[in-house]
Parts: sequence; C-alpha cells; structure tokens
Amino acid sequence: MKQTTPTRKVSFWHRLFDLMSPRACAACNARLAESEEVLCCRCNLHLPRTGFAANAYDNEMAQCFWGRIAIERAAALFFYQPHAESGLAIYDLKYHRHPDYARSMGLFTAREFASNGFFDGIDAIVPIPLARVRQRERGYNQAEEIARGVAEATGLPILAKAIRRNVFTGSLTQVNRQERTELVEGVFELRQPEKVADRHLLIVDDVVTTGATICSCGQELMKASNVKLSVLSLGFTKS
Repeated sequence: MKQTTPTRKVSFWHRLFDLMSPRACAACNARLAESEEVLCCRCNLHLPRTGFAANAYDNEMAQCFWGRIAIERAAALFFYQPHAESGLAIYDLKYHRHPDYARSMGLFTAREFASNGFFDGIDAIVPIPLARVRQRERGYNQAEEIARGVAEATGLPILAKAIRRNVFTGSLTQVNRQERTELVEGVFELRQPEKVADRHLLIVDDVVTTGATICSCGQELMKASNVKLSVLSLGFTKS
C-alpha cells in the first residue's frame, strides 16, 4: 500500500519560524525537519496503518456497523492504542490545543485514501459535533478540524451546522459498548435536513471504538430523505 510522508512547501518565513520556534513530532516529540508536518518520517513510516481504505466496503471497521446502521464505506488511517506513539498524536490534538495537528492529519489521511477512490460519489462532510460546553473548554472541535484537512484535499464542502449535539455525555473512554450506546442515544439533533437530503455524507471523527457515536449521529442524519453515509476517522480501536 502506498504511504505518504506529510510534507509542506518550505518558504523563507517557514525556515525562519522553525529556527525561532522549533516544531516537534506529535508522536515522539523529536524535532521536525523543515519539510515535515505533524509527524516525523520515522513515526509516519511506523504508523500502524489499517489498510481499510483499500477495501472500504468490508473491513473490521465497516463490520462494526453491520446490523446497526447502513454504511457505504468506512476506513481509519491507523489502529489506535492510547499509550502508543500514534495515540499521543490523537491526545495532543484533542487536549493540548493543537487544531493544526488535526487539520494536517486530516489532509494526509485524505491524500492516502484518495488513491483508493474512497471519496468517489461523496457529496459533503459532516464532522461529529461536540457538545457546546466541551467545545468551549477546548476552543475547537477536533473532528471539524480533521474535516477541514479532508476538505482541503478533496474539495468537498463541510456541513458543520447540519447536526447539533445537545447533550454532554462526558468521556466515554472508560465505559463498555453497551454503556456507550446508551449514553449517546438521542444526543444529536438534525438542524438542517434540507442540507443533507439526497446526499452521500462522509461522517468524520478522530477515533472509532465501538461505533456508537457514529451510529447515533448517522441515525439522526438519516431522518432526512435519501441519505447515504460513509465514515472516516484517524484511528480505529481493535476489539
């Protein structure tokens, strides 16, 4: 499978800024080279990629939605382990005020997935919304920032206001699958059905664990007419 290293165009001002304020790899904290973005070459090379985008209709992540909600395709960039180096990047973009990490990781994830035709036929992106209290705490929604990177790579519009999260459920990291399902049931509200009707929507989140949040959001989106759903995330937690 083709792997890409997250790179950027290097201008004089980028070089000057890097000298004044060195950037660190989100995973291992090593200093980034001028051409590297978010992850160093070593961490990018050793990222535990899932390969799901090559078979987006039938993979371990897609299968976690079978019998629960109709999903056209689903893929995550890497297998997520909280204490692994790759997991540290997710932690940083969520809790350490690094929306730039989220955008950049969304961008190179989309570039990798595009080579497999993952975005063919998709009309718009819907990031999983945060509860307002959580978004005020963080200052941004990491799923929306990932979506911005995906949009930059694909040209797809983002429908960030089409659906709203009305209930703050707190962290779901320490609860089991059944408890997750119960906690996220009915927490979303479709606000703009006319924006999503008759469209193939890409739901974007940072990590998919049990799929409960995706299912709850997707069920609300499908209250609009003739909606198709696909899912993209950075990480996927193996069962």
